[in-house]
Amino acid sequence: MTDSNIGRLLAKRYQLQKLIGTGAMGQVYCANDILLGGVPVAVKFLALSIQNKKIRVKERFETEAKTCALLGQKSIHIVRVMDYGVDEHGTPFYVMEYLQGENLNDAVRLRPITLARFLSLARQISLGLQCAHQGILVDGEICPIIHRDIKPSNMLVVQDPSFGELVKVLDFGIAKLIQGDSNQTKYYLGTLAYSSPEQMEGNDIDPRSDIYSLGVMMFEMITGSMPFQANTESFGGWYKAHHFQPPRSFVSTGTKLTIPKQLEELLLSCLAKSPSDRPQTVGEIIEAIVALEQQGSVVVPTPSQPLPPSKEKSINHSLTMGAPFLDQSFSDDPVFQPTAWPKNKPIADIVFPQPIRTKGEVISALWVMLPQQEIQKRLHGTRFNQFLFISTPHPMMLWITALYNPEHGPKWLAYYMDLKTRQGQEITRLLGESGSYRLLLFARESPECTCKTLLMAIAPMQRQQLQQWVMTSQNLVSVAEAQVSKGLLRQEFEKLKPSILAKLQPSGLDSVFNVTL
Repeated sequence: MTDSNIGRLLAKRYQLQKLIGTGAMGQVYCANDILLGGVPVAVKFLALSIQNKKIRVKERFETEAKTCALLGQKSIHIVRVMDYGVDEHGTPFYVMEYLQGENLNDAVRLRPITLARFLSLARQISLGLQCAHQGILVDGEICPIIHRDIKPSNMLVVQDPSFGELVKVLDFGIAKLIQGDSNQTKYYLGTLAYSSPEQMEGNDIDPRSDIYSLGVMMFEMITGSMPFQANTESFGGWYKAHHFQPPRSFVSTGTKLTIPKQLEELLLSCLAKSPSDRPQTVGEIIEAIVALEQQGSVVVPTPSQPLPPSKEKSINHSLTMGAPFLDQSFSDDPVFQPTAWPKNKPIADIVFPQPIRTKGEVISALWVMLPQQEIQKRLHGTRFNQFLFISTPHPMMLWITALYNPEHGPKWLAYYMDLKTRQGQEITRLLGESGSYRLLLFARESPECTCKTLLMAIAPMQRQQLQQWVMTSQNLVSVAEAQVSKGLLRQEFEKLKPSILAKLQPSGLDSVFNVTL
């Protein structure tokens, strides 16, 4: 049967191309945003069957769309909503970023789950939920958002050139603003196999209901089996299972994965029948997952191609997140001559990129000014670099350099590169082509010449990604201010710091942590 929606121009802007998903809440189409030159987007229509229910559909859908838009701005792990409306037939719709990926079920089934991969996926999902539970500002009041339908099909795993496997939480379509005078949560909406006991009772629920559903999903992810099994696939069957059936043991699932005791205890606590016996916030789950990652999520280091013989000796490890560079030697760059601090730059603690021409060659350089004492503290130790990239809502790259000394800790040097600007594209392209950059360290007390010049190598895989990011950014259309992407990258950098620090510390120098976002 021909789909009459194919080829349809919605709201004089979105031309529907193909149906990409259906569910209880509606249908999702891939469409081209004509106003933005044909940029692909996803358009979701509210199911007609839902419209016939005695709930305020239009108002609820508008609240849902606004909520998703706000949440998507707050977390990279929540799908971003860009527009919403009601079509000529009275059917509400909203427009989301178009993501090509797999739902969590397929992603886990097609590639064997490892402990490190499970922890990474679970952490990302938890970060998205934490953002929702912490709430958004509505009419001057912070209101937490409950998802109410945590399940694998509402988790999309996207292959991202910077973050590796990036998880996005989808479909806050039945999320509710928890208002003190609202009784809208007092009916059942959800998926039977993943619903909490209190959700099935139709009672008022809080974020701990999502924690129960998350526990069911995590149990399934790591064992391949459900923790509960209903006698019949009916409401009554699942009501009994969630209320009275204890979770099955991990051994009985037949999983071949060695599951740490701490992880077993975490998952079982999430599955407690009483909300008061579960973790009280998703933050507690994140803390437990991060602790497990830091304890033993180790992968075999992958060496990069060595630097040319004329360069300093280095050791390079590839982390799963974009192949950062780790160097344990701190000698000067013997081929680079001292240079003066630019006259158009203030004498202050700043970091900025500026290529240098020397002997007819253009060299990538990151200029840094710090107090002399700050520089001396970290001249002996370990250096690290990493590049992170976000394509939407505005193409932006974060250039991270870290200097670490066991006694004084890390010095983080970060610069945000706008990849919609000519300068940003040229500097990023040069980094990819050269495979290295100079770190020019200037002392604030004596800026007339460099205090130290260090050669920083870039891993081969990351070099390819840098060049790809430039090409990708040229074809992307920005749909929000650059500051939005900068804020998202800043949030992820803060979350990443503990994992980087674990790598930089002496106990971690002989192995590589599986650092993913």
